[in-house]
Amino acid sequence: MHCPQCGQQQAADIVRFCSRCGFPLDGVMQLVANGGLLPILRAEPAGTNEISPRRKGVKQGGLVFLSGALVVPALGVLYGWTDVNIFGFLTALSAILLFLGGALRMLYAGLFEEGAQRSFISTSYLPPRTPAQMGPPMRGSALPPSSANPASGWRPRPNTAEILQPPSVTESTTRLLDDQDDRRSNN
Repeated sequence: MHCPQCGQQQAADIVRFCSRCGFPLDGVMQLVANGGLLPILRAEPAGTNEISPRRKGVKQGGLVFLSGALVVPALGVLYGWTDVNIFGFLTALSAILLFLGGALRMLYAGLFEEGAQRSFISTSYLPPRTPAQMGPPMRGSALPPSSANPASGWRPRPNTAEILQPPSVTESTTRLLDDQDDRRSNN
C-alpha cells in the first residue's frame, strides 16, 4: 500500500500512519477493505439506548462501591449495639468486598471491556458535483507529484583521481628498506 499524500510505500498493510509524512492511513485501509466504498456511520434510531459493556461495567462498579458506603456503617452500628461478634466479622468482610470489589470492577470495565459498538453502511464515493460553467472535474494522478528535482541540468562530477595518482600501499615500506640498504652500503 502506498500513502495517498506522499506516495511512500508502506512496509505492512497494518500500519496506521505513513512513515514519511505521518498521514493517518486508517481511512485508506477501510476504503481498500470495502472495495473502494466509503463507510458511513449509521445513525441509531432515537428509541434505542443500548449501553456499551464498558459503561455498564463502570456503573455496576460504582453501585457496588456506593452500596458499601451504606452497608458498612449499618453493620458497624449493629455491631456496636449488640454483643454478637458476627457483626464485627461481617463489617470487615463487607468493607473489603464492597469497596475494593467496586473499585476493581470499575477498573476492569474501564481497561478491558469494549466501548460502544459502531455500525457502518457502505455507499460508493461520489465526487462533489461541479457547476456546468466550470467544466468537468479534472482527473489527476492517484499519487502526488514527486518531490525530487531531476538531475538533467547538472554537469557530471569530475573524477579527482585523474589529477594525482594515489601512492602505492607498499611504497613507504619500500622506501624504508631502500634507506636501510643505503646505510649498510655506506658503512
